[in-house]
Amino acid sequence: MVKIDLITGFLGSGKTTFIRKYASYLMSQGQNIGILENDYGAINVDMMLLSDLRGDNCELEMVSGGCDRDCHRRRFKTKLISMGMCGYDRVLIEPSGIFDMDEFFDTLHEDPLDRWYEIGNVIAIVDAKLDSNLSEQANYVLASEAANAGLIVLSRSQEASQDEITETINHLNRALSQVKCRRTIDESHVLSTDWSMFGEEDFARISSCGYDPAGYVKQDVDNDGDFDSLFFMNRRLTEAQLREAVKEIMSSPSCGSVFRIKGFQKLEDGSWIELNATRQTTEIHPIKEGQEVLIVIGEGLVKEEIEKRIEREEKQNPA
Repeated sequence: MVKIDLITGFLGSGKTTFIRKYASYLMSQGQNIGILENDYGAINVDMMLLSDLRGDNCELEMVSGGCDRDCHRRRFKTKLISMGMCGYDRVLIEPSGIFDMDEFFDTLHEDPLDRWYEIGNVIAIVDAKLDSNLSEQANYVLASEAANAGLIVLSRSQEASQDEITETINHLNRALSQVKCRRTIDESHVLSTDWSMFGEEDFARISSCGYDPAGYVKQDVDNDGDFDSLFFMNRRLTEAQLREAVKEIMSSPSCGSVFRIKGFQKLEDGSWIELNATRQTTEIHPIKEGQEVLIVIGEGLVKEEIEKRIEREEKQNPA
């Protein structure tokens, strides 16, 4: 049977970066890997960020966003059926940062997937400096992803103090308690190694962590006014203007509660940069190629206010 791992994590936690490291390790062990991407929204930026992993031992697939829950579930199952015929040793699934965990477990217990796949691990990526001001809905999503994790892998741990890591674990436990989950997370459930220092022992722990079948009280996060994503295409910004626009959008309550801004920008010299911004950090890196799109993800987003701040920076460009 094909082992299948689910890598969860709230918006901006670092799932795609983790998958790059994890998949590279598995391929170094001689495994043939399939990666199934399911981004939040209709444009899959994270799949583009993993494109250089493609090769004889790794293939990327995508489940399209922008549809209702039943439609998405059918697409998810259909994609797993097609991937089940490709001879993979292991499939890694990166869902959106807002994901119904039951979809994963229920789908894999349906015929014929229950005969082809074996659930290997559920790995939850959590920012070591977790935002303490998450909404009730955001804390629910965080708890639902941590509830079934065989291992909590902290991102950006090298930037966090021990007190901040302890508070992140306490935050997880408060969120789990609020959804009536029996689990209590302690340091034995957490990997806090700096990702640049991952070694054989760390990857062995990750690849064999399993999952916890803990239950919790479910909530609906699909109602209007909950999580949303907005797309802004073909903008003309310098790197400095992009940083300023992100700062303005993230800090302005009139824009809504923005969790993450990601995407690509083509500069005047024809080169590309990649943007990945959360409330804590704004990371911009050169990238070989991209697509001219900025995606803003959050709660109660106000498109006009966000667009106003992007256009304000754009107008600084000389004609």
